[in-house]
Amino acid sequence: MHNILLSDKKQTEPPLNTPENREYLAEIMFESFNVPGLYIAVQAVLALAASWTSRQVGERTLTGTVIDSGDGVTHAIPVAEGYVIGSCIKHIPIAGRDITYFIQQLLRDREVGVPPEQSLETAKAVKEKYCYICPDIVKEFAKYDVDPRKWIKQYTGINAINQKKFVIDVGYERFLGPEIFFHPENVVLSGGSTMFRDFGRRLQRDLKRVVDARLRLSEELSGGRIKPKPVEVQVITHHMQRYAVWFGGSMLASTPEFFQVCHTKKDYEEYGPSICRHNPVFGVMS
Repeated sequence: MHNILLSDKKQTEPPLNTPENREYLAEIMFESFNVPGLYIAVQAVLALAASWTSRQVGERTLTGTVIDSGDGVTHAIPVAEGYVIGSCIKHIPIAGRDITYFIQQLLRDREVGVPPEQSLETAKAVKEKYCYICPDIVKEFAKYDVDPRKWIKQYTGINAINQKKFVIDVGYERFLGPEIFFHPENVVLSGGSTMFRDFGRRLQRDLKRVVDARLRLSEELSGGRIKPKPVEVQVITHHMQRYAVWFGGSMLASTPEFFQVCHTKKDYEEYGPSICRHNPVFGVMS
């Protein structure tokens, strides 16, 4: 038997998970599966660990802000030395599914000839293949209007009923879909819906503007007595971003320290499931 770090999206700990859920999970793992050790990891911490694979990361740390956006929901989660700051978590009810629905509606409005029973599947394929983040939406419209041949793409699908090919033009949908996301030193992206081209660049630019505006306001309110130091904003992207939670879990579980932070079956039998209400924090591993 092996010690277990729960690192699947459905089994790692989401933001603000209740202690009762932790206890119930511990009962299942120790009593039904008889595991010798258990560590219930927080998704944001695992995503931070996965970011160590990026060239942008000079020093390995478990401190930063994680933007975790999947299919159903987006969270902004601040982490300090492996501890999630629960009171500062921001829950945003917009994610990949909403972009898919939005693109589906845009295609329907244009009446492009997509089979009705395949409209959702087609919208998802368009999103994953062609969508990107633009820096300026007005200029982006102008680019498409001036040179449509360069920017408009074609998506080819097969009608599932009559097996005939259908082709649609994909234009404004390419940048309008992800735009619904946008209407500091260490910000880590995690989840499939952060994989749009230039997502990190746009987020870094917008965060930098917010930070700079806040510093200017502080200086104005102090009457010029306070000169805040510039704050570097770095948004970290990496090749394992889509699977950051799983990959970060595999990295931490492969270290010798993992066995020191696990709750053991012996502890569970002595103290009960309440031991899993709190987890030891991983140190910074080399």
